[in-house]
Amino acid sequence: MSEIWPYIVALIPSAGVGFLFYIVIKNMIEGDRKERLAHSQWEAEQEKRAKNS
Repeated sequence: MSEIWPYIVALIPSAGVGFLFYIVIKNMIEGDRKERLAHSQWEAEQEKRAKNS
């Protein structure tokens, strides 16, 4: 069992970086989705105001 620990310790930084990469990409995609939704709502509101004017 003691022969495995150096390999596990060597893989921990890579796993950590992979996890951080996943979190960053997930938040970027979610932020983009929310921004597109907000922009489409704003455009709909602007079109509605233009029709009422």
